Amino acid sequence: MPDLSHLWHRFVLACALLFGLALGIGATIFGYSNTATVSLGWSVFHLKGVPLWTVALVPLALVLVAGTAYHWLNSLHHFSEHMRHRHRVRELEAEVVSLKAHLDELLGMPDHSIAKVVKDENEVEQKPAVEVPVQVAASNGDLSATEEPEAAVVTTNGASEVAKPKPKTAGA
Repeated sequence: MPDLSHLWHRFVLACALLFGLALGIGATIFGYSNTATVSLGWSVFHLKGVPLWTVALVPLALVLVAGTAYHWLNSLHHFSEHMRHRHRVRELEAEVVSLKAHLDELLGMPDHSIAKVVKDENEVEQKPAVEVPVQVAASNGDLSATEEPEAAVVTTNGASEVAKPKPKTAGA
């Protein structure tokens, strides 16, 4: 199913634009229809001869401007947090690479990220490979003198017996 979030976002923006245009048209009609003056008074604060349309539209305009400013500052905050987070992730990824290299060095693992170490501009030295000791398995049933075969459990007619290994002979 296709991701329709960008279409939804465009739809919401188009609706906000249409709402803003309708609000502007309504405010203009309201302003031209209500030209009478009023007196405003609150406690010791008094205004006389204020046009009626300003009583309704100025607070609405202030709320819209304050909401827009808040939205811009909030978006700036989220953007700065996003960039700080990206920077921190890059720091942690570099630390993980450093710790893996250090762990490989401690465990004697070969380094796959850097094949050559440059000492001089002209001299390039190949890193020595780490030798892993290989244990050779005994062939043709030959056992060394220190190894002894283990005892085997043999079951006969419901009873268990421990079969003792044959002693090793020099000629065998």
